[in-house]
Amino acid sequence: MNPHWYEDFFHGVANDLWRKCVSAEQTRAEADFLEKTLGPKTRLLDVPCGNGRHALELARRGCRVTGLDISKEFVEEASGGAKAEGLPADFICGNMKALPWQAEFDGAFCFGNAFGYLEFADMMAFVTGVARALRPGGRFVIETGSVAEAILPTLKGREWYQIDDILFAIENRYLADVSCLETEATFVRNGQTEKRTWWHWVYTVGEIRRMLTAAGFAVEHLYGSLDGQPFRASNQCLFVVARGPAAEKIAVGNRL
Repeated sequence: MNPHWYEDFFHGVANDLWRKCVSAEQTRAEADFLEKTLGPKTRLLDVPCGNGRHALELARRGCRVTGLDISKEFVEEASGGAKAEGLPADFICGNMKALPWQAEFDGAFCFGNAFGYLEFADMMAFVTGVARALRPGGRFVIETGSVAEAILPTLKGREWYQIDDILFAIENRYLADVSCLETEATFVRNGQTEKRTWWHWVYTVGEIRRMLTAAGFAVEHLYGSLDGQPFRASNQCLFVVARGPAAEKIAVGNRL
């Protein structure tokens, strides 16, 4: 098991697959949800931002967005997109468990199934960093398909997909003693084969709520879809909407 797998995973064929997996329609639908939840024309933080598909779409709608990602390839792509369109978005290369901001954003979001990339201590560092980066009362929205209630009941050992010119095969192994899903992926394109392995720490809904609460957030909604339906164990994805503490509560906490 490698808790630092993500530091050298997102480049080349893995990034190409991710670009091909997600349609422009899906990105717009997710941006609709984020705009409705976080508010229009706000100052937003996108972590990890990938190639900036959400950040750029929200910037087109008038938001001022900062994105952070560990993939230099993705950050360069996102920065190039913002520059080409003249959008109010900036992107930096960095680790999600060490966010540098304090009280700079009206809202933040973690999409693309990234919540779970880190084991518990590092995940708490990320959530605490988001809380610190938000202005008083700012909202944090999480999307994850790796929540235990959604993924474990239907987990398959082997799956394969043909996505454009890439054949993508995966083998899953759930490590129950550490609540971690190990996935060995094989990418085949133009006769070339490449193997990579990733790990997702699988948290329950209750564990995610407790993490957020420990960082000072209050969970407002648990949705199972972009249309705002309540989350159920049969849903394939969880959307969490949480609000950070108000200014007076932060002031009290700082005096304790």
